[in-house]
Amino acid sequence: MTIQRLLVANRGEIARRVFRTCRDLGIETVAVHSDADAGMPFVADADAAVRLPGNAPAETYLRGDLVIEAARKAGADAIHPGYGFLSENAAFAQQVLDAGLTWVGPTPDSIERMGSKIESKKLMEAAGVPVLGELTPETATAEDLPVLVKASAGGGGRGMRIVRELDQLRGEIEAAQSEAASSFGDGTVFVEPYIQSGRHIEVQVLGTADGAVVLGERDCSVQRRHQKVIEEAPAPALPDATRKALHEAAKAAAEAIDYRGAGTVEFLYDVSKDRFYFLEMNTRLQVEHPVTEAVYGVDLVALQIAVAEGAPLLEDVPSVPQGHAIEVRLYAEDPVAGYQPQSGTITRFEVPGVVSEFRTTGYGIRLDSGVGSGDEIGTFYDAMIAKVIVWAPSRDRALRQLAGALARAEIHGLRTNRDLLVNLLRDPVVVDATMDTTWLDGADLALLGAAPGGEQTVPLSGFAAAIALAERARRGARVQSRIPAGFRNVVAQPQETVFLLGDGGGELPVRWYGGRTFSSADLDDVVVVSAGPDQVVLETGGVRRTFAVRVAGDQVDVESPLGHVPLRRKPRFVDPATAVAAGSLLAPMPGSVIAVHAQVGDAVAEGAPILVMEAMKMQHTIAAPYSGTVTELAATTGQQVEAGTVLAVVTPDPDNAENPDAEEDN
Repeated sequence: MTIQRLLVANRGEIARRVFRTCRDLGIETVAVHSDADAGMPFVADADAAVRLPGNAPAETYLRGDLVIEAARKAGADAIHPGYGFLSENAAFAQQVLDAGLTWVGPTPDSIERMGSKIESKKLMEAAGVPVLGELTPETATAEDLPVLVKASAGGGGRGMRIVRELDQLRGEIEAAQSEAASSFGDGTVFVEPYIQSGRHIEVQVLGTADGAVVLGERDCSVQRRHQKVIEEAPAPALPDATRKALHEAAKAAAEAIDYRGAGTVEFLYDVSKDRFYFLEMNTRLQVEHPVTEAVYGVDLVALQIAVAEGAPLLEDVPSVPQGHAIEVRLYAEDPVAGYQPQSGTITRFEVPGVVSEFRTTGYGIRLDSGVGSGDEIGTFYDAMIAKVIVWAPSRDRALRQLAGALARAEIHGLRTNRDLLVNLLRDPVVVDATMDTTWLDGADLALLGAAPGGEQTVPLSGFAAAIALAERARRGARVQSRIPAGFRNVVAQPQETVFLLGDGGGELPVRWYGGRTFSSADLDDVVVVSAGPDQVVLETGGVRRTFAVRVAGDQVDVESPLGHVPLRRKPRFVDPATAVAAGSLLAPMPGSVIAVHAQVGDAVAEGAPILVMEAMKMQHTIAAPYSGTVTELAATTGQQVEAGTVLAVVTPDPDNAENPDAEEDN
């Protein structure tokens, strides 16, 4: 059976990735999209598109009936689920087959058997695959601590809690159940021992009617909040015997359920004991599949389609990896603020040195992205902007090349984890491959998430921005455009341009002199070599650097070898209506209020939870900034709020040292 027209029951980057392979194979493509996604690149990439009315996943991408109806409307004869959403939903897979369509994925039975982490562990134990024992609140003791509470369905760190105090176990189980039910529609969780020095190693398998083939392993140990940040293949610093045993265990796992198509068997590797344990099997394509494609020279989506079409086990699938590949996940988030998700428009997104998009064609940078310059990162879906992948002859070269490309990338409009990624790729822990799954949780994010460059980076960038804006204004003037920017017959006082630092760091006043040449009133030993509306060249201490200045409305982004500095022009007049009362708790991002834990008049301690918001599939607690009284509650459960909305007001105790209005003792 040959697939003619394929619908991708997904969105964003993975939909574009599948469409690319379909074009190579001559298969027509169909996209489905929510209202929020109507203008996104993946919709334009498809040959046809069908609207799923609404925005939230529960009313769009998680509606299997609507997806199948869309396939019928568009005349599709096959459905590829991508990853996430319905990709591991056995009932949906069966619905696709019952509708007479080809399902590009494993059988519903395989999905069902591996869909429950509890039942799959029992199945793997019977197949001889090492597993961790299961605990309950009744059987867990202090000697078992720490333990891990984990959602039976889904992944990505949602519904997962580390418990270090026995009396907190029941409360954390309830919290994990709530988050799992919200994210996956299944609140089932389980408890198991937590290995603190473990590495996350996963093995790629490809199963057909003739058996399973192993396509090596990946190391995904650099994680934040149990979500992967860096993935690489092959796994570094892994004993050959352990590598072989992992491959054999993964093959046994796949064959125990007669697995078909591409899948991943995940293990936790205890470095101290050189032992590994089965975690789960992902019965779908993984986010990090490009690193395997790079080192094995295969197209995993094409192999998925070949298996779905009934092709036999391919004899030409390589068995030995070549070179080294590393992938990072570029997110719209602020690591320094606890990985707070960001939303808004990406005004500019350019990564230098990209040799291909959605395919590996040779050594170099590959970019898999669902968005581009001018696209919106909304609040309904995951905050990932792109996956940036490098394939190089050696691991050291891959680390250096990827860090360099990210450092030079231009990503404007919202905060991202780019600086964190650059610093991680250059960190001795990663370079020496001594990382484990908890390393990043205990790291100094203020340091790791900081932009490169020294203390002069911001002042020099601000000076360059002021000069560029002055040149932009001069060249745009309708009269006297030939008069030098800032020209005055008598120079008495410097001109001043005031910026707001994009990282919330306050104001940046820049004082400068104009005329035939520019100079700074505050920076010594700085020479303006050349000045234009988009580029300024400065020389300081005998070193010349070029500053690229990008302007989008009030937003001004400065790029240089010192790093990226986001600025905003300070408005001359401020609307009094935008002022908020002291003690106001503001929504840090757009989202919905899912719980309110306080009432007006309640006395609360510092750090006490006031509300819980949900945005981008994650929960965020809004806590009291200091001890005081809740004097206003402006949000209710179920309410959708925008970033900056006042949710509540906490009036501090008069004797609270944190109260900025409190009188000092005399």
